[in-house]
Amino acid sequence: MSVRRLAEEQFQPAGFSFNAENAAWAEATIRKYPAGRQQSAVIPLLMRAQEQDGWVTKAAIEFVAEMLDMAYIRVLEVATFYTQFQLRPIGTRAHIQVCGTTPCMLRGAEDLIHVCKSKIHAEPFERNAEGTLSWEEVECQGACVNAPMVMIFKDAYEDLTPTQLEHIIDRFAAGKGSDIKPGPQIDRIHSAPVGGPIALTDEIQPIRFSDHADAARAAAPSVPPANAAKPVTDAPETDKRLKTPATAKKAAAENAKVEGGNADTARPVETASVADEKNRPAGIERPATPDDLKMISGVGPKIEATLNGLGIYTFEQVAKWKKAEREWVDTYLKFAGRIERDDWVKQAKALAKGGEAEYIKVFGKKPR
Repeated sequence: MSVRRLAEEQFQPAGFSFNAENAAWAEATIRKYPAGRQQSAVIPLLMRAQEQDGWVTKAAIEFVAEMLDMAYIRVLEVATFYTQFQLRPIGTRAHIQVCGTTPCMLRGAEDLIHVCKSKIHAEPFERNAEGTLSWEEVECQGACVNAPMVMIFKDAYEDLTPTQLEHIIDRFAAGKGSDIKPGPQIDRIHSAPVGGPIALTDEIQPIRFSDHADAARAAAPSVPPANAAKPVTDAPETDKRLKTPATAKKAAAENAKVEGGNADTARPVETASVADEKNRPAGIERPATPDDLKMISGVGPKIEATLNGLGIYTFEQVAKWKKAEREWVDTYLKFAGRIERDDWVKQAKALAKGGEAEYIKVFGKKPR
């Protein structure tokens, strides 16, 4: 890093103090830090001093040191370390920071530097004859996609050509820098591809949560309130096959053909024995405020909709499931042991007894 020193005494003002607005801001900023940590405000206070006077003077450093009860040398270390602080007078209308890091250099930053040398001054940090403009070369300013670029105070001007930079400098020199819109100086939106987007150009319709809920309800088997405890007549085809010994035997025969056996020796249809409707849990009519079964670990929106289709709406119902009923539901949902593994019954008992508080007491964590 280059050596950074304060400006010569001839440039230094006799004193410094924040104006009324900045003084109030500084006090509020210091109060943001815990007691004993107020010195952490040194950087924002130095920046505000620079914004007020245009650069960081020796008097400003002394003022901030006294305000934060810091040794002068500590504040001087900060001011001379960070290149964001200007240690000598800069242009009153524009100080142009030209990015000279590799991406910008490859895209023409050197030509921009030549423009600054010809229109402002041959040396960086030196002001033009009127004292209104100055420039310097800096490291990456985070706009590599839009290289080459410059910063003027807090605004970035990107995708520049030498001619465009000349125009920008002329406007600032005339006191009309506000005429120039910051950002890309070509037909580009922020850092989007030049010429407009080339992917995901189709209009995407927003997805509402209610759409998912409606779809889940439409897909779930419906149970008439009067027959909530009876078998579901529109259950999936796989469940219909298991309702009678004849259809189960037929499915087993088909399974045997696939596995190269016969109907007597082949593996029977998976868990057909526990799919008997007599073990199906009793359903109820949908209550006005059904429980949120998704609070049970292992139950998602789709499974909740399916359980609701079976007439299962409350934690108390799940908590009362016997082994045969759990096996029936396990087979119906094709879970292969998840109900036992996640212990739905224990979870449901806790939720039915005392909701989330009881669940946390039993399991030591919040329900999902």
